[in-house]
Amino acid sequence: MGVIRKKTVTRGTEGGLKYICDVCSNDITSTVRIRCASNVCNDYDLCVPCFAGGCTSRDHEPASHPYSVVEQHSIPVYTKDWGADEEALLLEGAEVYGLGSWADIADHIGGYRTKEEVREHYIDTYVKSSKFPLPEKADPKDRSLLDEVPREIFQARKKRRIEERKEAAKNAPLAAPKQKLTASVPACHEVQGYMPGRLEFETEFANEAEEAVQSMAFEPGDGINPRTGEVEPEMELKMVVMDIYNSRLTARAERKKIIFEHGLLDYRKNAASDKKRTKEERELLGKAKPFARMMNHQDFNDFSDGIAYEHNLRQAIGQLQDWRQMRIGDLKTGEKYESEKAQRALRPAPSGQFDRLSGVRVSKPAPPLETPSATIALTAPDLPERLKFAQQQTPPASNPQSKGPLTNGTHNTPASGPFNDSKGNHKYSVLPLSGTQPLKLTHEDATDLHLLTPEETELCSTLRIMPKPYLVMKEGLLKEAIKNGGALKRKTVKDVCKKLTAPRQTNQIDVNKSGKIFDFLAHSGWIQKA
Repeated sequence: MGVIRKKTVTRGTEGGLKYICDVCSNDITSTVRIRCASNVCNDYDLCVPCFAGGCTSRDHEPASHPYSVVEQHSIPVYTKDWGADEEALLLEGAEVYGLGSWADIADHIGGYRTKEEVREHYIDTYVKSSKFPLPEKADPKDRSLLDEVPREIFQARKKRRIEERKEAAKNAPLAAPKQKLTASVPACHEVQGYMPGRLEFETEFANEAEEAVQSMAFEPGDGINPRTGEVEPEMELKMVVMDIYNSRLTARAERKKIIFEHGLLDYRKNAASDKKRTKEERELLGKAKPFARMMNHQDFNDFSDGIAYEHNLRQAIGQLQDWRQMRIGDLKTGEKYESEKAQRALRPAPSGQFDRLSGVRVSKPAPPLETPSATIALTAPDLPERLKFAQQQTPPASNPQSKGPLTNGTHNTPASGPFNDSKGNHKYSVLPLSGTQPLKLTHEDATDLHLLTPEETELCSTLRIMPKPYLVMKEGLLKEAIKNGGALKRKTVKDVCKKLTAPRQTNQIDVNKSGKIFDFLAHSGWIQKA
């Protein structure tokens, strides 16, 4: 049996090489042992009692085989706390496992040596020695340490140290079981094609970059013309190809750095995080991902959270503007309005005798309502654009000849309708009054400005009329038009406007202004010229 190279499972235990008697199987690591020197017996060791009794096993013959007495070299040679046997095991472990594998070397030495202790001893004793690669006390005649620390004292210290560390290891909490390393194959990871053991992908960025240099060869002395001493064109071409290849390797390394830094390989974790977000947030954050190339992980997370927060604020502001337009003043009423709005969207279209548009309705199912994405709302020039989206969600009139949405102040009836003229095909332009400047209307000065369309806002600004008086005149004119079948005369419009503004003699409307209001309403399709 002889030598047993015991590789312990837990780091920092007694470990090391164990010598077992091949007859009685007793541990003879720390005592004198007898080793057979014959070529027939390989690593054959006996304890002193078995050797004295002439015991044998296997092919060993005590009468004829030569032997050697092996003692423990537990004496200090280079430092006061390291014995000669540990120094030999240190060098043997470094040769077997390689320098840098300090944990494996510590297990090879045994005696509860830690990897930090082994590393510091090797650097201080061998690397920092003035006689590198030999230690300071490498002279065989130097017995200063042995005279200073005798064998008995050194062994007693070693035994005490091993017992103390063994007791500390017993009282220490149990270490977590070591997990099996993931095999470096694409099928053993969350991301298909990634090999974690090599930190590479099955298909890399610029995967064909190596094809340009795979058959390129450089020999000593090549590339320089011996007569002129200049670089040959072929060598210059090779160097250009190598520069291109190196640039592709740099780009590949930068992309890998982004993947590792932002944790893009944790597919399950990222997928679970995306499920908690709404569809609009996922679309928005997906378009923000290119900014990760110029930010670290923490900055990009803060940037993404800021975009999501801004998106939620814009949604809340747009909803409040919608509520304000609907004359909603408290949260309870607003929640009720939103729930009823969702129910109306899911409600089927009326049919039978209750369908007022059954004569002109196209006999095919209505297309589903498309909700505008958060990205469009986020990139809109201003927040009132959300109101346009809300209006576009309302199904237009079922007249197949209608063009454009049914919007206040916008012509959307057929060209042959009774309320249209030849001017309804282009935008109505209001001519400014002579000697006056247009009035600048703002939400602070004109509280009802949000109730006007852009065309009506331009009309009020040019005619210097505030929104509220204009709305009063518009309401009165529409009521009068309903009484007359939708048609009004210019003189009737002037009389109605004068009557509505009569209580305020200072703000009585001018004749020219009422005529322009009449032209604007007739052009927009609100009334018909009689």
